[in-house]
Amino acid sequence: MDFLESLDPQILVGAAVSVFVIAAAAYLFSSKKPKVCLDPENFKDFKLVKRTQLSHNVAKFKFELPTPTAVLGLPIGQHISCRGKDGQGEEIIKPYTPTTLDSDVGYFELVIKMYPQGRMSHHFREMRVGDHLAVKGPKGRFKYQPGQVRAFGMLAGGSGITPMFQVARAILENPKDKTKVHLIYANVTYEDILLKEELDGLASNYPDRFKIYYVLNQPPEVWDGGVGFVSKEMIQEHLPAPAHDIQILRCGPPPMNKAMAAHLEALGYAPEMQFQF
Repeated sequence: MDFLESLDPQILVGAAVSVFVIAAAAYLFSSKKPKVCLDPENFKDFKLVKRTQLSHNVAKFKFELPTPTAVLGLPIGQHISCRGKDGQGEEIIKPYTPTTLDSDVGYFELVIKMYPQGRMSHHFREMRVGDHLAVKGPKGRFKYQPGQVRAFGMLAGGSGITPMFQVARAILENPKDKTKVHLIYANVTYEDILLKEELDGLASNYPDRFKIYYVLNQPPEVWDGGVGFVSKEMIQEHLPAPAHDIQILRCGPPPMNKAMAAHLEALGYAPEMQFQF
C-alpha cells in the first residue's frame, strides 16, 4: 500500500486506462470470433427450421445454429455424423456432408436422398420443422489448403456429389485460390441429378475454373452429356491428365468407386494422386 501511495496519481490513472483498453480489445477480438458448434466427441442437437422438397425422394434440410453468427466449424472436405432411428426404432448413425460452408453463418444445410429401404432415410423422411437432429464431428481424412494442387479432377456418383460440391464451392468462392476444378457427375436419370441448379451456377459464374460433365445411364431423348457408365475415355477428355500437382477425388456407390479406381490406374494416375471420400 505504501508503494502505491507513493506513485504519481497520473501514473496510476494511466495504468488503469491501459489495463481497461487491453481488456476491451481482448473482449472485442474474442467476441468477433464466431462460435464453433461442432463437438468431435459428443452429439449436439440442432433444430430443423426449413424443409424443401426437391423431388419425390430428395429434400433439403436447413438446421439452425445457436446464434445468428455461429458457424458449424467443419473443415473443407470433411463430414458430420448424424444420429437417428430407423423404422424399427433402432439407433442408426450415418455420415453426411453439408452443402453449406462456414461462410454461411447461423445455419447449415443437408441435401438428402431418401431411399425406400434406407435406415437413416426413414429418419429424415419423418423429420418435420421443429424437430432436432443429433450431430457430431468433424469427421474425415481429407485436408485442404488453398493452392495445394493446380487442379482437382472429381468423379462423383449419386449423393456422392455433396463432398465434391462443398470442396468446389470453397475453392471457387475464395478469390485467392486459383485451383481449377473438373467434375464428372454420374447418375441413372436426369431426375436423379442432385444440386444441378447450384452446379450449373458454379459453371456459369466461374467458367475458367470450373467444368462439369454430366453422365446418365438412362438419358432423356434430348441430351448433350455422357451416356452409360463413366469410361476411361471420358476421364481422359474431361479430367486433368496425371501430374504431380493434380489430385483426383472419388465419391460414389461402391461399384462405381471400384470401376473408377481401375480406370485411373490404367490411365497412369498414381495412388498418391487419388483420394476417395
